[in-house]
Amino acid sequence: MSLEVRIEKRLGDFFLKTEFECLGEPTALLGPSGCGKSLTLRCIAGIVRPDKGRIVLNGRVLFDSEQKIDIPPQKRKVGYLFQNYALFQNMTVEQNIGCGLAGEKNRGVKREKITHMIKKMQLTGFEKRKPGQLSGGQQQRVALARILVGQPEILLLDEPFSALDSFLRDQLLTEVKRLLENFHQDVLMVTHNRDEAYAMCSRLMIMDHGKLCRQGPMKAVFADPGNRPAAILTGCKNIYPAKKAGETTVEIPELGVIMEAGKPVGDNLCAIGIRAHYFNPKAQTNRFETRLDEEVESPFEWTIKFRYKNQKEGTPSVWWRMAKDKKPQQFPEKLGVAPANLHLLYPYEE
Repeated sequence: MSLEVRIEKRLGDFFLKTEFECLGEPTALLGPSGCGKSLTLRCIAGIVRPDKGRIVLNGRVLFDSEQKIDIPPQKRKVGYLFQNYALFQNMTVEQNIGCGLAGEKNRGVKREKITHMIKKMQLTGFEKRKPGQLSGGQQQRVALARILVGQPEILLLDEPFSALDSFLRDQLLTEVKRLLENFHQDVLMVTHNRDEAYAMCSRLMIMDHGKLCRQGPMKAVFADPGNRPAAILTGCKNIYPAKKAGETTVEIPELGVIMEAGKPVGDNLCAIGIRAHYFNPKAQTNRFETRLDEEVESPFEWTIKFRYKNQKEGTPSVWWRMAKDKKPQQFPEKLGVAPANLHLLYPYEE
């Protein structure tokens, strides 16, 4: 099971140039709106034709600009779940699912496959209902059933939870993940939500302005984003310009401090990132005097904004986050951060 993508596509002033492989692991394509995530999926599905490049699925060439190959969407064996599910509003649940078997001429076989999929997707009792009579979660399961009944070789999910409220989204994350674990084919999910990516997939690709700026195992990318766009998209709240100060030390001019990174620092270092949960009053390394700036309470945690003693005026406050029960009674005079929790960020080729 593999997907190989190497494509270029220009749309007005926007230029998509991306190259990657999926090798059987559920993979998330994370990025902000307009970065080219959905365009990449549409090119794989055959909805949009790349200007240049090559797309290969399980050894079968779907697109090759040099060899003039461009397999029609209906023959690619690619399942595509649209953001709005694209269900036919005038059709029942079983009729919508049946659309995924347009090539099946045997009515008995078709009926058997539809019935099996309705049971598998927990839609029993809803066969005669139309999309307008279903909840958002039920509509999503119908859309997935329509795709999976055709036994695609890869499943493309385009912001699958964006149309759902937060409560329903949290419920369906687990449900859809369980379904995908039994799919046994490649899954590529587009999202702008890092929590969805982390929960659903084991591999992560981060896209910025039409290019991949970081990819790798999910936990490895979060542990070392490597560049500013990847740090931002994985949720790092404290990012400041920095430069190499020594073999393993970095200077952060805006904060007025020099920190120990605990690892070799490259000459082309451009910034550092520190996640808001990484600060510790008991840490003895990278420990500096601080002063309280602001406290922000949310339902389950506190965000404490603070400044270092020598921090430049006009620079953004540093964020420190903690669970409600971990908030100190008094703001500490000094805060530290472990060298391992200092993200070294470098430029990437745009």
